[in-house]
Amino acid sequence: MEGKNFSVYDLEKHQTKDVADSHINGELTVIWRDWDNLIKNHPKMVYVNSVNSGEIKGPHIHKNRTTSFSCIHGNVVLIIQDNDGKFHEIKADSEKPVLITVSNGIASAIVNPTAKIAKVLVLADIAWKPNDNEMIDVSFDNYDWDKWKSG
Repeated sequence: MEGKNFSVYDLEKHQTKDVADSHINGELTVIWRDWDNLIKNHPKMVYVNSVNSGEIKGPHIHKNRTTSFSCIHGNVVLIIQDNDGKFHEIKADSEKPVLITVSNGIASAIVNPTAKIAKVLVLADIAWKPNDNEMIDVSFDNYDWDKWKSG
């Protein structure tokens, strides 16, 4: 899936095997390889963003930074407002991993609509520094946030 200001890519999952007897002992998910060209500008910072149950992070805009997200634990919904004002809701979870890239200058928020903490791996093409004034908080005044409330 691809929009003007964001993209979503399905990610590869591979089973891993025990070295002694080759039984399946887990899996490996490929988030990014420099030769895949999923991320145009190579990441300069990688971090894990935790989102508590029922919480919303954002919405905000990164003035300079393009950011890629992959949910590595739990479930989240990324809300993106494109330049035309249209909202896009992209569900992401650790079972069917995707990489969501949001261009700089585009407003987005991460919602955790579940009862458990979610964790999102974030790859950014510009490293964050405290007080760098790179982020602008915004509000999605005409967005229905109530749909994500439990109960």
